Amino acid sequence: MAQMSGSLHGKIALITGASKGLGKAMALALSQAGATIALVSRDEGKLQDVKREIESSGGKADVFLADVKDETQVERLEADISKRLGKVQILVNNAGINLRKNLIDFSLSEWQSVLDTNLTSVFLMCRKFVPHMRGTGYGRILNMTSIMSHVSLPQRSAYSASKAALLGLIRALALELAPDGITVNGISPGPFGTEMNQTLMQDPQANAQFLANIPVGRWGKVEEIGALANYLCSEAAGFITGTDILIDGGWCAR
Repeated sequence: MAQMSGSLHGKIALITGASKGLGKAMALALSQAGATIALVSRDEGKLQDVKREIESSGGKADVFLADVKDETQVERLEADISKRLGKVQILVNNAGINLRKNLIDFSLSEWQSVLDTNLTSVFLMCRKFVPHMRGTGYGRILNMTSIMSHVSLPQRSAYSASKAALLGLIRALALELAPDGITVNGISPGPFGTEMNQTLMQDPQANAQFLANIPVGRWGKVEEIGALANYLCSEAAGFITGTDILIDGGWCAR
């Protein structure tokens, strides 16, 4: 799935939730393929760290602060990116949250927060940045779904609901944008070795129990998400749209 260096040269890629984890991994990968990266999150310090890492490898990136579930902030973000970088050709909607509790224990505000962050933010971002891509013959939208949009676990009701809804959005938007040469796809990660999983990974007994449920017997490497994102954003993937790609070590095949 690796691409030749420079295959995204001249493209501007916007990545939300880019300060850490899978967002950071995709930012690094798309930068290595030649794209200029608009790094978006609410954590300026960590975004600046990612920017420095990209620039140390000869890439280009800029930092933008925004809460992407807030309509006013998304409108300001679009204006700022347009002014500083130009038109966005690649949009990666990666921002997300997960609250784990039984459904009957959710407050309405907690439920709404998960749906707003994981689903409504994608609507707001697509609504503002799809016009950047139209008329150019090329555009790529990647929405980070989850294995929890295909299967689920207890205490994941809000998260699974929000991620499953993204699958419907992906299909409908892909059909709307296909005539413009814009593809819309989902990436459903399984268990990856990100910051949020370090506590579990460092507990030998808990880690062994968890790995026993992953058919390939290991955690995913964040670079593997980057390689998949690179491919889906390339010209070679222009015939892939309206679908969701599981990258889960066989979790959902069980």
